[in-house]
Amino acid sequence: MSKLQNAIVGGVRSAISYVPTSWLPGATPDPLIDKRVSLGTQQSRVDGSDKVRGAARFAAEVKMDRLLYAACVHSTIARGRITELDVAAAETAAGVALVMTHRNAPKMAMPPPIGLTNLKAAGSNIVPVMQDPDVRWNGQVVAVVLAETQEQADHAASLIKVRYEAAPARTRFEEAKASAHTPESLLIERNRLKRGDSEAAFEAASHKVDATYRTPWHNHNPIEPNATTIAWEGDRLIVHDATQMLYGTAGSLAKVFGIKETQVFVSSPFVGGGFGGKAFWDHQILGAAAAKLAGRPVRIALSRASMHRLIGGRSQTEQRVALAADGGGKLKALLHHGFSVKPSSSVCDEAFTLTSRSLYASESYDIVQHTVDLDVLANTFMRAPGEAPGTFAVESAMDELAHALQIDPIELRRRNIADKDPLTGAPHSQSDLMLAYDLGAKRFGWERRAAKPRARRDGEWLIGMGCASGSFPYMRLPGTSVRITIDGNGQAMVSSAAHEMGMGTVTVQRQIAADRLGLPLESVTVRIGDTSLPFGAMAGGSSQTASLGAATTAASVKLAGDLLRLAGNDTPLAGLRPSEIEFADSGLRKIGDPSRHESFVSILGRAARSEVSATGESSAPLELLKFSMHSRSAVFCELRVSDVTGEIRIDRLVGAFDCGRILNPKTAASQFRGGMIMGIGMALTEETVFDERKGRIMSASIADYHVPVHLDVPDIEVLWTDIPDPRTPMGARGIGEIGITGVAAAIANAAFNATGKRVRDLPLTPDKFLSV
Repeated sequence: MSKLQNAIVGGVRSAISYVPTSWLPGATPDPLIDKRVSLGTQQSRVDGSDKVRGAARFAAEVKMDRLLYAACVHSTIARGRITELDVAAAETAAGVALVMTHRNAPKMAMPPPIGLTNLKAAGSNIVPVMQDPDVRWNGQVVAVVLAETQEQADHAASLIKVRYEAAPARTRFEEAKASAHTPESLLIERNRLKRGDSEAAFEAASHKVDATYRTPWHNHNPIEPNATTIAWEGDRLIVHDATQMLYGTAGSLAKVFGIKETQVFVSSPFVGGGFGGKAFWDHQILGAAAAKLAGRPVRIALSRASMHRLIGGRSQTEQRVALAADGGGKLKALLHHGFSVKPSSSVCDEAFTLTSRSLYASESYDIVQHTVDLDVLANTFMRAPGEAPGTFAVESAMDELAHALQIDPIELRRRNIADKDPLTGAPHSQSDLMLAYDLGAKRFGWERRAAKPRARRDGEWLIGMGCASGSFPYMRLPGTSVRITIDGNGQAMVSSAAHEMGMGTVTVQRQIAADRLGLPLESVTVRIGDTSLPFGAMAGGSSQTASLGAATTAASVKLAGDLLRLAGNDTPLAGLRPSEIEFADSGLRKIGDPSRHESFVSILGRAARSEVSATGESSAPLELLKFSMHSRSAVFCELRVSDVTGEIRIDRLVGAFDCGRILNPKTAASQFRGGMIMGIGMALTEETVFDERKGRIMSASIADYHVPVHLDVPDIEVLWTDIPDPRTPMGARGIGEIGITGVAAAIANAAFNATGKRVRDLPLTPDKFLSV
């Protein structure tokens, strides 16, 4: 088991209260895999109607009396000190209530870093917030203006004059590579991995590729900008936030302001897209500090420009992938080296080398990455962090090797796919990537692909096909809790401080609970989204559904025991032990004997109880003790490239996924397609334009930072193996991030097949296909 898995398991081993046997090595599957009523069926999203009608309330829409609106002033240098800060004109501008700078901001502690062993912290940028005149990156907030309207705040912010004493700043990637360091670990995983003499094997091999691949900075651009509406009620802090870490936000704010966690209430019932960027940043701290100083509620809703300067994204990477194979295509050596950016204030490794550790078997390995420290905004998690840029490099290299060997790219992968963990030797719990390839190739029509580049043409358009693998690890976070309450009418309420970021959390959890409790869907309500509810871990790492499902299972087991005790002796269930009963038909019954059944209504009525509740907790993920567990994808792309302009137009994308049991085909298909669209952006359009002279982001709007729009998105088909994983809750693994991995490589490989030109740096802009 990896260090990361050990940290997750070992850090909470003492908290284990209930471990379903289906998750232990060698055990039988979760019974819900085979006994499903709601799970596996297409269900429309519970929150869909509210969102369409505009009734869903987001963080920047909370109404508060005497609300003030905030505007930020950002630094224009990368490193140095503020020498002059003239706020007089702003303070006297119409509607202005307060201007906050380091000179009058309240005393605040350093934000605590996010960590897998501390799920009540969420900091991504670990620096003092407005506590001194020091400037640490270009875009840091140096002043916050509060006014009666947003327009007044924005105008007053433009009146503030700031002078700086600039200091030498590290902003150039190429120069900083010379002083890069090699961390011992990446997200707790060991960094340097070697097996055998890979350099010698590479030199001796009959066929090899050795290339460098580059991916640019990426910024988060969810449909809902980061925003929070904050008020102090005495020493209690009320926060309506757009966050994917409810308890992490509450714990972090408590630490910063020196109060107890119970004094912080965070509400976030809806999040308009997260992808890793809706964690804990300076704006929540600044909003709370300004509200404290002004004695009035504050709304701080970031503009797109402010988001790009305050909310970190994906780090720039440079990756060398060297593959060596024998004449039959079997890998003899795999070398994956490279650089990513991680400022000293960042807690996030862009761990791109994790990809090359899990997919393919090679006789020898040499895997390591180095970290470049720049004076820039801290990078953070972004959908499939590490795996997204890592798969672009590894899967492009595999395509290059297939071309050199004159072997079909799918066949090359078939010959090298690992039947167990390539590094640890642990068996897969469930893995069938090649079945996904078979299904996807048939749906896609892979047989139409011409092996020789530039072989297909339609007028000025060169037509090509490409494929690539994707991989993302399974994760289930411990400590997530769920409370189930059944009332006297036989209705169930399922509660947890979970997050709805657009992936269908409420919808799927309703299905899980209905099947666990033997209830029709309409008898189950799910409540999520604030810290008054049982603890919920972050929504990240494709972990939330499995974590909540595990907690729901644990709560249902406790609830069955409580109901059996309430039933007493005057019941068809008399004399039965908890292990002999199951939930069915809106009540309990003896397993295998439907005649011994009693409804929830009957049990509670006879016991003169209006309701009964039980809380369960997601235990340590012991399934990771023995098994290697990853979701996989096979991505296919058909596109055309103009021989005149170099423009790429994608005609088709097909994604075939091996992710365990699919719990709701409708929401799953949406998740997969969304990830694949994000992969289109990574491949063709997305790039944070960075002026290295001043360390300044130049593309700080969605007019300059191009995300895919309707005309960029082709016909996308998704399909899946739907093979249950016997070690996981409901037989399912995470699907939120696997959709993006492999897409950029599949597009780049198709572009090579069309043009014969190999482009190794993203995005694939037209100029790169026109240059000699």
